[in-house]
Amino acid sequence: MKLLYFSCHSILEYDELKLFQELGIDWYSLGAYTFPRASGDTKRPIIDYTPNSWLTEHSPDRDHIPQEFMDHFDTVMIMHMPDWIEKNWHMFKNKRVIWRTIGQSVPLIEARMLYYKERGMEIVRYSPKERNLASYAGESALIRFYKDPEEYKNWNGENPTVINFTQSLRQRGTSCGYNLIMNATEGFKRKIYGPENGDLGKDWGGKVDSVEQMGILRDNRVYFYHGTAPASYVLSLIEAMMTGIPIVAVGSGLNKEVFGQDTNEIEDIIQNGINGYVSNSMSELRNYIKLLLNDKELAKKIGEAGRRTAISLFGKERIKQEWKDFLKI
Repeated sequence: MKLLYFSCHSILEYDELKLFQELGIDWYSLGAYTFPRASGDTKRPIIDYTPNSWLTEHSPDRDHIPQEFMDHFDTVMIMHMPDWIEKNWHMFKNKRVIWRTIGQSVPLIEARMLYYKERGMEIVRYSPKERNLASYAGESALIRFYKDPEEYKNWNGENPTVINFTQSLRQRGTSCGYNLIMNATEGFKRKIYGPENGDLGKDWGGKVDSVEQMGILRDNRVYFYHGTAPASYVLSLIEAMMTGIPIVAVGSGLNKEVFGQDTNEIEDIIQNGINGYVSNSMSELRNYIKLLLNDKELAKKIGEAGRRTAISLFGKERIKQEWKDFLKI
């Protein structure tokens, strides 16, 4: 298989290309992370990858792919962006075309993608909650995001701090739950990590690389989760749960005005009081944080159950097999 991969999310790009490489797929990415030295993106390690020199020299704009470039591939995978499909559809003749969703679809996009699905495009969904979208365009497979449990593990929770990883939290505001996160964690020892958060002052933990992130998840006591509208779940939730840090999550009721559609999956993933805590009450969310900060044994029990859930839903080996089956490798 010779795969041309269109990416709009650097960390997911890293994860999926690394997995495809293990599956023996010959890929080339028109994305953000394939050449992180050039892009300056240090959130993940450099992929051990030697690209075709001709492809690199002639690498085009994702909106307009020349036929000579396209002729090198038999399969095309597009991450979310409908414009990349619409503008290049005439170049995809005789190719296997796959639309990979990432939780950013809305009814208007679904209606646009139905046209291409009826003409042979396959759709790989990332969450079953996408089936609730109006104008739902269907699916060819459901393959979730993944993480490697051998990388995210060994939680100890020695630091009694509540943490969160979100990029540009204040700037993105309601879509990332800025007020909810800050109000729920007010008065507790807290740190918000991620780039573009310098405006949080002393609450900012800094911009960290992937190794540092693993250590922060391992060493802290509680992870407070809101998510990003309209995604069903985000990668930071998987990373936290798989590490074993207990989750306190905002329920769909508190952020329903943000999401605007029934695609939030948190209450299907978290069973309250069993593998994490989830609530639509601010006072309950604060009580759960306090409980976990004050009771390390309870935090360990909840976190271990959350890790088991994460491995069962998002574990690398499961997702790797699902891609293998779908791609018929």
